[in-house]
Amino acid sequence: QVQLVASGGGLVQAGGSLRLSCAASGRTFSSYAMGWFRQAPGKEREFAAAISWSGGTTYYADSVKGRFAISRDNAKNTVSLRMNSLKPEDTAVYYCARARGPIATMTNDEYAYWGQGTQVTVSS
Repeated sequence: QVQLVASGGGLVQAGGSLRLSCAASGRTFSSYAMGWFRQAPGKEREFAAAISWSGGTTYYADSVKGRFAISRDNAKNTVSLRMNSLKPEDTAVYYCARARGPIATMTNDEYAYWGQGTQVTVSS
């Protein structure tokens, strides 16, 4: 069974930065794309960023493009999300997820495993 453990959330002022990390169990981490999604209070979960199995392809939601950067370390079974220039509207629970295959995807249904989420709160 795949387990994903996200960490790194917290409270930060607008304009600040945070780095989220997600540690994955299992020996096949490098075979799958990974993604980060977020869910704000009262809203549906939405896509934030995705990275292909090799790290060669990345996708970002328009709302985070230019401010967030996703990366992965296949030797350490981790995926990270660097978040800069944070805004109050970035406040949400952030989830890492493992895709069903190696290709990066923005589609919720293409992800098979989900972490427990980490809270990010951006104050104005």
